Amino acid sequence: MLFFRQYYLGCLSHASYLVGDTSTGRAVVVDPQRDVAEYLADAATHGLTIVAVLETHFHADFLSGHLELADHSGAEIVYGAAAAGRAEFPIRTYADGAHLSLGTVDLEFRETPGHTPESISIVIRPEGPDGEPYGVLTGDTLFIGDVGRPDLLASVGVTADELARQLYHSLHEKLLTLPDATKVFPAHGAGSACGKNLSTETVSTIGEQRRTNYALAPMTEQEFVDAVTQGQTVAPLYFSFAANRNRQERERMHDDVHVEQMSLREVLDAMRDGAVVVDGRDDMTFAAGHLRGSVNVGLGGRFAEYAGEVMTPGTPIVLVTDPGHEPEAAVRLARIGFDRVLGALRDPLRTFMEHPEVVESLSRLSAAEFDERRASVPGLVLIDVRNPGEVAEGGIEGALHISLPALLGRLDELDRTAPTVVHCAGGYRSAIAASLLRAHGFSDVSDLIGGYTAWAAYRRISA
Repeated sequence: MLFFRQYYLGCLSHASYLVGDTSTGRAVVVDPQRDVAEYLADAATHGLTIVAVLETHFHADFLSGHLELADHSGAEIVYGAAAAGRAEFPIRTYADGAHLSLGTVDLEFRETPGHTPESISIVIRPEGPDGEPYGVLTGDTLFIGDVGRPDLLASVGVTADELARQLYHSLHEKLLTLPDATKVFPAHGAGSACGKNLSTETVSTIGEQRRTNYALAPMTEQEFVDAVTQGQTVAPLYFSFAANRNRQERERMHDDVHVEQMSLREVLDAMRDGAVVVDGRDDMTFAAGHLRGSVNVGLGGRFAEYAGEVMTPGTPIVLVTDPGHEPEAAVRLARIGFDRVLGALRDPLRTFMEHPEVVESLSRLSAAEFDERRASVPGLVLIDVRNPGEVAEGGIEGALHISLPALLGRLDELDRTAPTVVHCAGGYRSAIAASLLRAHGFSDVSDLIGGYTAWAAYRRISA
């Protein structure tokens, strides 16, 4: 009998799967997150032995838990045939059309290149290789409402056009040939930067996607290439790092994450030695008072993803969080491979009260205050850190468009002495961007509260 469970990690929009056969106790985990305790616990509870870790491709948006799972369970690590020779650790590869039997439950491997050259999808049949498919694990090839972006490998010589054409054929010849009732289980949902139009739903069917997914509408191959290569977001800064790390032999993530408590003096010394202080408190609390030079990335949002956009991989990190949240922050950073957490500032609130000389506030402007400041301050620079697709739907006249993932690399293009206002769509990303600018020596930076959404609403009301 089929055992099937989806695990959804909202902060990274990441879906992974435990698939097993209860009659034999054999199971696999597909596209695991790096902290693997939940898979191991569920397998033990249901009498399953994890015999393999299946990776649909070399992921770029998170650090996979294949090495951790292999160490804990003895499972072999499996990729599609195109991954052969590309990993530093032992792997087994399955060619297109090959099957892995868990007992009665059968897994069929289908090569579906397009998002990456080695991408595969896995068809699940509960009643053996000749039975009807229950579902297909599509990785980053087919999402709910979208398909995988084909432009992430341009830096290593694989063009978006090449991959988009492969993706077209993978979809039409390998996935849309499945029965309409086949469930679709992707590796990501809404918010992921691996696509541009992902649904908040985490499961669909081939038939539903055939009817509703813009990328599966009747069109020529060239029309498809144009549709899927245009309007993509700027890829987060850490993506190439994570993709490389997922091929490498590396240190394992520990089951119990301990974060050292650091004195203010130790934190300041670490900053002088190149550490970045990441303040995970909410933006209002950060704006009221924070350690000078720290960067605000609130734990309440997509913390790891955006933390990966404000520093280069390998940078030592010091955390500032509300008490008790230090391990959560460290785990979330580890999920993208940012392991160099030196520790966390001990009792931040008390430290700031006792040492006001190291504390500063961040200027935040309402929409009305921003309009007043724009009219009265000569040379004011407005930076819009939204993605291109957002900007295309409307913006503030005169804004300089630098998407958040690109900001760190373009700081030297900007005048650090110019009065500057930063905005995004709703305020979360602009709080990150404004604090990043301040941390890098910009002397007059403000954040637009509520972002473009609040400003557009204000303008409609005041018109």
